[in-house]
Amino acid sequence: QVQLVESGGGLVQPGGSLRLSCAASGTIFSIFTMGWYRQAPGKQRELVANIVSGTSTNYADSVKGRFTISRDNAKNSMYLQMNSLKPEDTAVYYCNAHHERLALSYWGQGTQVTVSS
Repeated sequence: QVQLVESGGGLVQPGGSLRLSCAASGTIFSIFTMGWYRQAPGKQRELVANIVSGTSTNYADSVKGRFTISRDNAKNSMYLQMNSLKPEDTAVYYCNAHHERLALSYWGQGTQVTVSS
């Protein structure tokens, strides 16, 4: 059974930083494309960033230059460094593991990020 567990969310002031972590178990972590998604109240879940095994990354335009996604396959972990946070970044952030050819997709339970003064 695949489990994804996020951590690192919380309350931060505008302009502040947070680092989210996603720990995976029960799978061969390195074969999955890993991604961070977020969902704000009343809005659809959206892709924030993803990273293929290795260094290929993609970012939503709204977070480019402020967020950095990374992964450590040896630790079965993925991270999202969030800098210069804005109130509009407030959302529940979800970790996703995806393998298109195998038609597999797993989600974590989410972690709340609130940006407010």
